[in-house]
Amino acid sequence: DATRKARFSTYASRCIENEIRMQFRRERKNGQTVSLQEALEADGDSALTLADVIQDGFCMEDSCERQEDVRRLRQLLDTLPARERQILLLRYGLAGQPPLTQLETAGLLGISRSYVSRLETHALELLRQAWGKHS
Repeated sequence: DATRKARFSTYASRCIENEIRMQFRRERKNGQTVSLQEALEADGDSALTLADVIQDGFCMEDSCERQEDVRRLRQLLDTLPARERQILLLRYGLAGQPPLTQLETAGLLGISRSYVSRLETHALELLRQAWGKHS
């Protein structure tokens, strides 16, 4: 449909991707296992596999940088006053639990929502300053 202003390759790639996903679902329902090395079609000496057609967005370098940033953030969190650290852990789910709202955090700590807001703002500013010093 030329009126949608999308290239055919964009449309086709989405269709192909959806078909592959549907095939995975069908295979899962039938109890069969699917391998990424399984040949999709044979073409003479070489065979096209699922691994060849599924995009892998993983970048080792980016992953390492993110892991380093997380490690650094956790170290900086440990330098915060206890209450500010606790509020950030609760508000952003940094202790492995789902993030809480300011109101939920206030109820849990027995303080007002506005006080949670002030402490959170202060804690984030402390983190920004510390992050900037160690960049």
